[in-house]
Amino acid sequence: QVQLVESGGGLVQAGGSLRLSCAASGRTFSSYTMGWFRQAPGKEREFVAGISWSVGRTHYADSVTGRFTISRDNVKNTMYLQMNSLKPEDTAVYYCAARQSLLITGTPQLYTYWGQGTQVTVSS
Repeated sequence: QVQLVESGGGLVQAGGSLRLSCAASGRTFSSYTMGWFRQAPGKEREFVAGISWSVGRTHYADSVTGRFTISRDNVKNTMYLQMNSLKPEDTAVYYCAARQSLLITGTPQLYTYWGQGTQVTVSS
């Protein structure tokens, strides 16, 4: 059983930065893809960024490219999302997710494991 735990959310002013962490346990993730999703009230869950665990290949949603950076620490089994130049539109619950594949996808239904979510609120 895989467990994912997000942390690092909070309240930040527009233009500020936050760093989210996702700690994974229970499995070896060398063949996994992990990603960050977010969901605002009344909105569908949205892909933010993904990473192929073994080689570090990354992909970003157009709305965050250039502002957010996804990374991982293979030894610690921890994934990070560095969020810079935050906008009020980034306000959402952010979720860590994982699936046993080398291919990055932005489709939430294809991810097997999910964290509990962490709230990010960006004030204007």
